[in-house]
Amino acid sequence: MKPKLQIFTNFADKLLPHETMYLLSVQNLDDQAKLTILEKVHENCERVKGFLPYDTEIDKRKYSNLKNWISKRLKEIDVDEQFEWMGEIERKINLDMIEEAQEKQLLKAIRTYQHPTYNFVKFYQLAKLYRHFLLIRLRYSDHVIVDDFINQYEKEYVRSLMVNDQLHQATRDIMLQYSENTTESIQWERWLTSVFYDEQLDGYNRYMALVRLTFISFNYGKPDLLLGQFEMLDKEFKKGKNYSKRLLLNYYDNRVALHSKMKEYDKAVYYGYLSIREKNHDYLTYINNLNGVLIKMERYEEALENMKSAGAAFKSTKNYHAKIGYVAYYINCLLKTGLVKNAKSYAENYLLAYEKEILQYRWYRFFSAYLETLLASTNYRLISQVIHKYKLIEREEKFQSRPDFRPIMFLLDKIALYQEGDILKEELLNHIQQSMEKYSDNKSGQNALKNWLQQDSLLGKSFF
Repeated sequence: MKPKLQIFTNFADKLLPHETMYLLSVQNLDDQAKLTILEKVHENCERVKGFLPYDTEIDKRKYSNLKNWISKRLKEIDVDEQFEWMGEIERKINLDMIEEAQEKQLLKAIRTYQHPTYNFVKFYQLAKLYRHFLLIRLRYSDHVIVDDFINQYEKEYVRSLMVNDQLHQATRDIMLQYSENTTESIQWERWLTSVFYDEQLDGYNRYMALVRLTFISFNYGKPDLLLGQFEMLDKEFKKGKNYSKRLLLNYYDNRVALHSKMKEYDKAVYYGYLSIREKNHDYLTYINNLNGVLIKMERYEEALENMKSAGAAFKSTKNYHAKIGYVAYYINCLLKTGLVKNAKSYAENYLLAYEKEILQYRWYRFFSAYLETLLASTNYRLISQVIHKYKLIEREEKFQSRPDFRPIMFLLDKIALYQEGDILKEELLNHIQQSMEKYSDNKSGQNALKNWLQQDSLLGKSFF
């Protein structure tokens, strides 16, 4: 027998706190029962566990009506819905199939346009296409409306295109630093910040600037660069500005990284669970980021449960960056929960099948997890063989200028040599001390390295 209010509960469970905050701010419900339900929905949205049941004594038709009202109000402000609508209108114009009702809707949107919007560039291009459609049919009065719009916002359109082109240039430097550490990207910080805060610019470019600022802040270990921007974005989402569920989930995921870097792990976990409330194209990436924080907090069983729920997404995705991140965390959790043989077997099978992809995408994360399983399995000789076969120390050295750099491959090699009796304890300690000295001005990095070394699966706290 289906539980009461199951349809509404399933619907409400996927709503997000910023959505319900917006709904409460614009509601004009004259039915107290519906308002009570909406307030309960918001209360549940702010929780990540321990949801409160809905009152089954209230007429279920009110739940159904409220569900429709919520869907309608969110759809009205959803920038992704607007993009889909523009794409459909564009298709209809190109095929000479646009309907009268659609034309009325488009002309009204052009007449009442208020700059800026999130999808301004797409909307402007649609207007230019529609202008051709009108002129060839000698529809002069409608053509004047559209032509005036195009002329009025031409400078803004050209500027948005120029900003977008420059964003692409910035992205190349930022991602090269992130993936290969072969360039600098801090030179883009000031410009990207100005783009984000420019409220006369379209929302798409502003959000893309923030995403790139996020990478820069992590490249240089400066999460505080994002505090003002995130606070502003938070307020905009509460007002329903530049909103879509996709963007909101991405915002929550970015906050996971931000709070994790600031060692605010409880906040990071909170936003992590919000980011996976609904499955989308980036679900596996988001669940990886949540699990990374849970692993830092040594909540391994919880992370394993999350991975099981993401199994289908792992199998279906073509994103090897996310896929290998998932594998590395899975190996790590198996190891930390005592399933050492399982961890080793899983890692070796995956390496055999996807060696090329591992080396191309997330070699550091994968090999860190795999080599620790070998250490726990006392396969010391194999550790050195793997490190030298794949030139992991040489790969690692390329990232030594990064603020979060830890010479894991170098030290794992020395630990393996020590365990095999090839070097003395004093020599190993000397290597560790030299590695620690690189963090003389970075106590956080020094402590992170020491905590890693003190894991029972490495040397054990009794070693020091």
